[in-house]
Amino acid sequence: MTEERVKMRKELGLLEGVAIILGIIFGSGIFISPKEVLEKTGSVWGALSVWALCGVLATLGALSYAELGTTLAQSGGDYHYINEAFGSLPAFLYLWDAILIFVPSTNAIMALTFASNLLEPMGLRCTIDPLSQKLIAAVTICLLTFINAYDVKFTTRIQNVFMFTKISALVIIIVGGVVWMAQGLSYFFCTYSNTMLKIKIGTSRSHRLSLTKTLIAGRVEHLQDGWAGTKTSISDWSVAFYSGIFSYSGWNYLNFMTEELRDPFVNLPRAIYLSLPLVTGIYLLANLSYLAVLGPADVRSTQAIAVEFAGAALGWMRWLMPTLVAVAVLGGLSVHVMTSSRMCFAGARNGHMPELLAHINVRCMSPLPSLFFLMLVSLVMLIPNSLSSLITYCTVVETFFTTLSCSAVLWLRYKRPELVRPIKANSLTCARRCSCAPSRIRRNEAAPVLSRPVLGMHAVDTS
Repeated sequence: MTEERVKMRKELGLLEGVAIILGIIFGSGIFISPKEVLEKTGSVWGALSVWALCGVLATLGALSYAELGTTLAQSGGDYHYINEAFGSLPAFLYLWDAILIFVPSTNAIMALTFASNLLEPMGLRCTIDPLSQKLIAAVTICLLTFINAYDVKFTTRIQNVFMFTKISALVIIIVGGVVWMAQGLSYFFCTYSNTMLKIKIGTSRSHRLSLTKTLIAGRVEHLQDGWAGTKTSISDWSVAFYSGIFSYSGWNYLNFMTEELRDPFVNLPRAIYLSLPLVTGIYLLANLSYLAVLGPADVRSTQAIAVEFAGAALGWMRWLMPTLVAVAVLGGLSVHVMTSSRMCFAGARNGHMPELLAHINVRCMSPLPSLFFLMLVSLVMLIPNSLSSLITYCTVVETFFTTLSCSAVLWLRYKRPELVRPIKANSLTCARRCSCAPSRIRRNEAAPVLSRPVLGMHAVDTS
């Protein structure tokens, strides 16, 4: 009798796919990285250009992953693609780096950001003890691990709610920024009309033009002369780029759950094509709103940028923002816990992790041992005190292996041309994505050590 193999259920549709991608991308990055990007570029337009270029890089990578996900339709994401293209050794190295470095580091970053925004609305007048934040973060990781282990379908339904909450938080920021700038223009027109009535007919045109410029600068002065202060250091711009890339991390995570996606040849590329342009547009508009309302100086000094923005622009609604940010980060963490466990499960199934981690809970149809193992490693990553060191720590490694996965598109076309490819990405697009990353990786590895040697060494020591 042939032994029937236990498999994951196909319970994810297009909406759930989009919710997973947006859920993981709209995590903590957009509420942490704007400060770092602005500090390292030195100017408003420099920061916005970094956000736009990072979106372009993420989109190029997503196009490559659409081909990989439909050609090699198995769970595991990058691990599975590297294994098929380059063999077991690179896949083994990737898997252990992912499980021990950037997956638990990202979980720790999201959990700590959630704890910070959860405590913010309480109005505590004393300094919040970092240990309290870490304890809340630890409880959050444990709770989300339990929810993901209990029922996959229930978890995906929660993700849909989280997705709309995250988009709502960012839409509020964008609308608040637009209204803020529009009020400046409204103020200009009213003041200009009233002032013109008081000025004699003989007032010179140059005088009226000077008055116009003075009045219209009311609420968009932070966007004028936007290149002023731009830094020329390659090291600083490299740090800005990996902070921006961190905020886009997650566009490839739906590929980790291909086996659970209904009609993956249709829903996987559609989810990717819908998500990435939406993310890039929202990120640009959100950062424009941050900079227009708070200004570069306040963006650099704040630790909770969305909360500061709400206090300046939203009036009586300012209490709502910390709650929305907390829920948004919680949703991103939940998606990350769910998707990364599938990579661990796939590696164990291929013999690259202990066999115990390849087991599935038959009642809940979830990879319970993998979820529990990643929970323990994520709790260990809560020990370091610097969020910046964690971001540095996970982004460099993840960027290298993501580039390796994108190069698998070209290599598999040469190595295995017989594979059926429902979607075929443009070869030039794949080559551009692969060529952009190596120089950024080299600079990112050197940048923390050269520009911030203590932080750079701290990142190495915690490994």
